[in-house]
Amino acid sequence: MREFTEKVQPPRSVYLKWPFGHPLGEPGNVKQQRAVVLEAFKALYTITTPGEIVDLPFKWRRHDYNSYEEPGPFVPRT
Repeated sequence: MREFTEKVQPPRSVYLKWPFGHPLGEPGNVKQQRAVVLEAFKALYTITTPGEIVDLPFKWRRHDYNSYEEPGPFVPRT
């Protein structure tokens, strides 16, 4: 729940407007789960502002994961 995340203020976070208890997506939907995990890893490298929350663009059961383009290699910040 976004309002809890805003109050807790973790160093960085991603947010999905999905049903509670489904942080990675639908059970058995490997493409969906992979996309969420890859975008979360991407956020680890791209978020530079403490407490920033990245809203992921995925829609619950209405997103076409066949057209999802995986991010390229992550380059560590120096």
